[in-house]
Amino acid sequence: MLRFLQGLGLGGEWGGAVLLTAEHAPARRRGLWSGFPQVGPSIGFLLANGTMLALSATLSDGEFRSWGWRVPFWGAGLLVGAGLLLRAQVTETPRFRELAERGEQAAAPLAEVVRGHWRLVLLTAGGLAVGYAVFYAVTTWSLAYGTERLGVARTTLLGCVMAAVAVLGALTPLAAHLGDRFGRRPMCLVGCVATVVWMFPLVALLRTGEPPLMILGFLGALLAFITMFAVTAAYLPELFEARVRCTGAALGYNLAGVLGGALTPIVATAVSHGDGPPWGVAAYLTAVALLSLGCFALLPETRPTADRPDGGRSAVRPLEAGEAAV
Repeated sequence: MLRFLQGLGLGGEWGGAVLLTAEHAPARRRGLWSGFPQVGPSIGFLLANGTMLALSATLSDGEFRSWGWRVPFWGAGLLVGAGLLLRAQVTETPRFRELAERGEQAAAPLAEVVRGHWRLVLLTAGGLAVGYAVFYAVTTWSLAYGTERLGVARTTLLGCVMAAVAVLGALTPLAAHLGDRFGRRPMCLVGCVATVVWMFPLVALLRTGEPPLMILGFLGALLAFITMFAVTAAYLPELFEARVRCTGAALGYNLAGVLGGALTPIVATAVSHGDGPPWGVAAYLTAVALLSLGCFALLPETRPTADRPDGGRSAVRPLEAGEAAV
């Protein structure tokens, strides 16, 4: 239940944050501007796990069980307070104010998205599912597998993951900028192909239990992940018309979290039994990447160009019931 509530909060915050960024950004720099919110997960992962490592190193077991475990939650509470303060001072975007002045806001945006954009929501969810699958395989399943099956110390394995995540966060703006230059859809396709290529090497490198090789495996997987996810903050809002943009983008993004994030640790644990390398995990992640590749192939490009300053949104106009999204 707590994870479910956390997902609701995170999903609502993500949709609003990237929409505010995207609609305030210059058209030719929308990818770069929108990429900065995508650095947030890396920073959050490093803050949370860095705090836990520091507490584990400085507190006795009794102190940690008594009050130390609460410290990360206090820190999260301060971040929530800062977020609420920031939200209260941010004005609506010019595009939303324009819709409000003309009385064109959607009265029931969720119903309108489900009725008229269901195919687009399913394609975006299917496309982004691989990103969640890869991220949770690296940050959740690999920790459990490495400590329980390979006997690697948890602090060592967590340090390897944190090193890869730190590089991920530093390179996210660069990947977002490449989306402005080469397009959102090509970056997503490249990320899916890279995931297909790297999943079996990831398992092989993790299986060694050697920190440098495990870092290499994690880094390759996360670079494939960020090639897609750095541009999605611009891509998803550009796919939907303004009146339902926030709802449509958030719905596709969070449905992808269910498809890719919720199932991956369960499936990965189920198929990694036995004494040999967990090739079943690599096969599962490869299959998800191929599914996402197909979904992205069916989506249009939205990057603004000189001849399409609106990013080609006319290609994803409001849909009639039963009409194809692309």
